[in-house]
Amino acid sequence: MGKSITSAGVVPAAIVDEAWQQVAVSFERFCLTAGIATLAKMMEKDVAGLCGVRYGRADGKDGYRWGRTRGKLGFHGGKIELERPRVRARDGGEIALPSWQAAVAEDWLGQWALNLMLINVSTRKFGRAVRLPEGDVPAGKGTGLSKSAASRRFVALSADRMQEWMASDLSELDLLVIQIDGIHIADDLVLLAAVGVDGVGDKHPLAVIEGAAENATVAQALLDNLIERGLDPKLCRLFIIDGAKALSKAIRQTFGRHTPIQRCQVHKARNILERLPKPRHASVRKALRQAWELDDADKAERMIRNLARRLEQQAPGVAGSILEGLDEILTVTRLGLPAELRRSLACTNIIENMMGTVRRVCRNVKRWQDPSMALRWTSAAMLEAAKGFRRLKAYKQLSALRTALAAHQTKHAANSAVELTAKAA
Repeated sequence: MGKSITSAGVVPAAIVDEAWQQVAVSFERFCLTAGIATLAKMMEKDVAGLCGVRYGRADGKDGYRWGRTRGKLGFHGGKIELERPRVRARDGGEIALPSWQAAVAEDWLGQWALNLMLINVSTRKFGRAVRLPEGDVPAGKGTGLSKSAASRRFVALSADRMQEWMASDLSELDLLVIQIDGIHIADDLVLLAAVGVDGVGDKHPLAVIEGAAENATVAQALLDNLIERGLDPKLCRLFIIDGAKALSKAIRQTFGRHTPIQRCQVHKARNILERLPKPRHASVRKALRQAWELDDADKAERMIRNLARRLEQQAPGVAGSILEGLDEILTVTRLGLPAELRRSLACTNIIENMMGTVRRVCRNVKRWQDPSMALRWTSAAMLEAAKGFRRLKAYKQLSALRTALAAHQTKHAANSAVELTAKAA
């Protein structure tokens, strides 16, 4: 085919029959031709509704036929050119055909670009991903398959989706757990993200925000965004973090100084082992695991303190690291949660898995131009990761967490009331 022009004025049945004869040669051509035939029928029906039957009296109709023109329509991630009828209003100006407007308004091109880039198809290979190089549907200039056209569509659609997601209402989510972690995009650019787990075990990406470092100011901005969107700061929730003190500070300032915070035990063990010689790794790892699997928080704390004392002579710095943040390391144990639920909530695996998807999606990016670009890519990757989220493994035990959080809140509310009474006296 020399030109990418297909007439919509041909009798639809004839061109479909002809295309069906060629289906063994080119199924792509058959789909294109059949689709155009269907659209032609719809446009002719619209024209008849606006102008009446051809050569008939058009009294009382809104317009009259006004020839034909060429237009471009999305097909296979690009564009094809075809002819369409035009209708002119009796008082002047063109009347848009509803069927044509609907076909043009559907952002298939942007969705193609977004989907392919999320599965790591580069913009340079976009054309090959949506059109067969040896196919008979042209993919030349003006078909919207160039790397710049694909990039523009990705930028526009990812920006719209990020804006919609970051403004979504959170008040309807029954969130019991919130995990927060950062990802380093560049030397001076860190993104802080949050994921929530609701009362039935479903996981929800909540927000992402940029900053120069993973500090308290950035964490506070993230928490403020969640509250502005409907997260109730008066409800007691379990926060899980990787151990950054800035995150703990911001969480306690926003949700109260008694808010339960669990530091990731996986991060803690990794940090300890990296500072020890390899011959000691097995014994230290075993001691930590035994402590974390105990149901009694006081016994677990004593076991960890004993481990720190044993290491004081050989590695005094490591001994101090073991004791640092000890209360937050055993939060899920102090809440009295079942063992299976403790294992699910004692680490940041949920958000770490999501960050793995972010790294996979963003690996084709060679240069980050600005923070907005990083936010667009990261938010698109987080929403992509959400498609593969599964329920929390121990979701049947979340009722125990709800009960423990309610008891924790009641206990510290009563203690605060006693403290206020004592101060007033």
